[in-house]
Amino acid sequence: MSWLWPERLETGCRIEVEQSDDAFHAHVQLLDDIPIRPGDRVRVLGEPIPVPLGERIVLERRAIVERASALVRWWTRVAAYRDLTELYDVSFTPGRIA
Repeated sequence: MSWLWPERLETGCRIEVEQSDDAFHAHVQLLDDIPIRPGDRVRVLGEPIPVPLGERIVLERRAIVERASALVRWWTRVAAYRDLTELYDVSFTPGRIA
């Protein structure tokens, strides 16, 4: 791991894309046990995957995992904590005033 320059790892991945009345999603699962940490990026290689309405496609491709530097990982955690604190709704009033 580097403090300034990211490490890049290439691995296989399994992609599941579904576009139906019940679901609309795309999931990527890395085939190697590479943990993804805050600030890391995963880029799937290859052409876009067109999925017709009502269908589900599962395929395998290659992916590149770009490790975040220690500085980027730290900043990602700080920004996430800051964003999380914006979700807090604290009130010191005894109840709702109509």
